Amino acid sequence: MDVTLHLGAHRTATTSFQHYLRENEQALQLAGIAVWDPRRTRSGLLTGVMPVPGARSPEAQLKRARGRIAINLKQAEARGFRHVVISDENMIGAPRRNLRDGRLYADIGQRMARFAEAFDGRITRVSFSIRGQDSYWSSALAFAVGRGHRMPGTAELARLATAPRGWRDVLTDLACALPGVEIQVLPYEIFGGLPEARLQRMTQEAGLPRRYAREWMHRAPSLNQLRKILSDRGGDAARLPGGDGRWHPFDHDQACALREAYADDLFWLRAGADGLATLTEETKPAKAGTRPRAGLTKRGQGHGIEERRLA
Repeated sequence: MDVTLHLGAHRTATTSFQHYLRENEQALQLAGIAVWDPRRTRSGLLTGVMPVPGARSPEAQLKRARGRIAINLKQAEARGFRHVVISDENMIGAPRRNLRDGRLYADIGQRMARFAEAFDGRITRVSFSIRGQDSYWSSALAFAVGRGHRMPGTAELARLATAPRGWRDVLTDLACALPGVEIQVLPYEIFGGLPEARLQRMTQEAGLPRRYAREWMHRAPSLNQLRKILSDRGGDAARLPGGDGRWHPFDHDQACALREAYADDLFWLRAGADGLATLTEETKPAKAGTRPRAGLTKRGQGHGIEERRLA
């Protein structure tokens, strides 16, 4: 039985994906896929993997969590499931911690090392989504302000725009914490609105349901919504730009720097990611090539295409 951890990241349509899993739970079970989403993981199943202050020692908490997880995995295996998909983005931390630190998931290595021990070697693969840093931080900031966080100042925005830690560093820490575990990287820009394609990549199962696959959950508030939120709590809505749509808090140079950082991360992934992770940018398996006709010994179509490409 394969055990797949879907770790987010936050602001990469994780809630929409979990909504898709939840609404199709029965159909997925018939397909041999068991789903553990936050309704289950945050109701005691994973309690103690990350130590709870004031409780027993961290070692004792982890031991109890390991036993609890083992029992649940054994029950899933006894029911004949071929896959268990565990989806909870909070396993890697919280976006408010990212905003406070000014960098991406600084403690993901330490956290996931504890989860690796809690699952006692049963993790088959990890599915991780990345998103361009300019839109990731913009979405995280809009969501935080909508939840009561203060408006970011000039210095905070500059710190985020020049943060040296990118997705490459996050994935490297993740691979160090989970040696030998397959790490799939699915860009939000491609898979964000395709939960069935995301699940197909996790499980390699075909014919997955498409019901509830195009619903957008947990969206960051728009500019109009943010202005109303700020006004209702006595804040200065004039600090936001005019118009509607998404809020882009970074200036032109900052946005360019963040996009360049994402381009560097993608370049590293496309070059093989030092063997630590696999980037998937296709939503469907590649089709087999057409077999060349007998006697053809050169590449190309024989109509001058190769020569025109060379020119």
